[in-house]
Amino acid sequence: MLILGFKEGHDGAVVAIEDGRLLFSMEAEKDSFPRYDTLTAEVLSNAAERLDRLPDVVAVGGWVKGAFSVEPPSRTGYFGVGPGSVTDRAGTFFGRPVRMFSSSHERSHIMTAHGLAPLPPGQARYCLVWEGNIGSFYRVDERGEVTHLRQVMADPGNKYAYLFALADPGFPANKGLLRLQDAGKQMALTGFAEPGPANRQERELIEFVLEQDGIILNLGKDELRWSPFHDIGVESQEYKNLAARMSDAIFERFHDYAAETLTEGLPLLISGGCGLNCEWNRRWRECGLFPEVFVPPCPNDSGSALGTAIDAQLFYTGSAEVSWDVYAGDGFVQDTVFDAAFFHSRPLDPAEVAAFLAEGNIIGWARGRWEMGPRALGNRSILAAPFTEETTRRLNAIKQREGYRPIAPISLESEAARWFEGTIPDPYMLYFSQVRSGELAAVTHVDGTARVQTVTREQNPALAALLTAFGDRTGFSVLCNTSLNFSGRGFINRTSDLIEYGEQHGLDGYVVEDTFVTRRQ
Repeated sequence: MLILGFKEGHDGAVVAIEDGRLLFSMEAEKDSFPRYDTLTAEVLSNAAERLDRLPDVVAVGGWVKGAFSVEPPSRTGYFGVGPGSVTDRAGTFFGRPVRMFSSSHERSHIMTAHGLAPLPPGQARYCLVWEGNIGSFYRVDERGEVTHLRQVMADPGNKYAYLFALADPGFPANKGLLRLQDAGKQMALTGFAEPGPANRQERELIEFVLEQDGIILNLGKDELRWSPFHDIGVESQEYKNLAARMSDAIFERFHDYAAETLTEGLPLLISGGCGLNCEWNRRWRECGLFPEVFVPPCPNDSGSALGTAIDAQLFYTGSAEVSWDVYAGDGFVQDTVFDAAFFHSRPLDPAEVAAFLAEGNIIGWARGRWEMGPRALGNRSILAAPFTEETTRRLNAIKQREGYRPIAPISLESEAARWFEGTIPDPYMLYFSQVRSGELAAVTHVDGTARVQTVTREQNPALAALLTAFGDRTGFSVLCNTSLNFSGRGFINRTSDLIEYGEQHGLDGYVVEDTFVTRRQ
């Protein structure tokens, strides 16, 4: 059975699953398209080129006819896990009879985590979906049937990001505006907070915001002029403290419910955009309530097309199990060559690249298929030595982003415990760990944490070889790893874009597939 799955709206994607195996995940933002892009003819035609036959099932995730979850539903809509949240009918696709399947957006998040989780088949599990609009726990039974347990909070992701907009003088007062990138920036700022409980002004604002319903549409920031945090500036110490207190308050509400109610000793699956919050993931992993915690590499809407396709597979076959690899995107397109008059190209030698990086150079690394989800996991990466704060400043300048944003490390899994203490292994860069070594200044956030990705030879042989060679030269099998993309765009996926990006922003070298390229003097 070949299933073709689609996600409408922001973070649009197309996936294909054949007989329980993920063939590809094509996200609309990748190949330098705008971040959070919707489905386009480009991504649809690229997906079609990778199939040798028409699908048996076309699975379209439920969405809305607009930008907000409360707008009229498209197909099975945004919310729901019970009757009516799944539909199946006969249809045609390019003149061929197919089954037309749809299930709600809420179910897509659950099924992404359920189908990708490395758990024994037939094992019941809990699931937490927390994203912009949904904040609920579920129980998935041995047959994959989903029971909604409780909505702990409406709009947790939107409320988390709302404070950033409130404090940012550059954010307009209008209702109905949302910047999807604010949550990630706020996660970085919480690391700068001073320790201690919330003060009266912080508690007053946090409690007010957490009690709102439909906060983005119903509460413009100008209505909170009474708060001393209105337009205070996101880099002020007062705001950094508030951001951390807000993060604590949201997590504690969900944790309190889980501690009281989720007592069967089942594993916990986490999905939704809040599953990208590494501090919350770390707390779930360390809270002691669950024997296992699993977060997929694409917990946000970039995984929703996959979740809907998994839901269709469960519906028609009774199994949600999928064999998959995180490098499920498109292969790198070599649409031009490096001009030999300006660049020196030679076969990739890990020892030579390691020496180049150890000298303080920064390279763009593009090999194989891109990673699904928003994190660069070693196939579309900018790599650098991890030792100096100057490297952090230079990388943030190359990335054209704020100086308070941390740079993540990538490490050999077998040696990661020498330098990091926490949730290891972490192949998808989803948890915070404490940095053990003071020599890793470039990848150590102000609070002593890092969002480390661990790598094995089986997962990524070329990158593991480079880390091994760098370890042989420096004693540290650790590198800086940040995403290879133009600001506000998805991963770079063609040589022409890579050269333009590197020459604009000052990359010192490139690895494209099995070729190492540096500038001629």
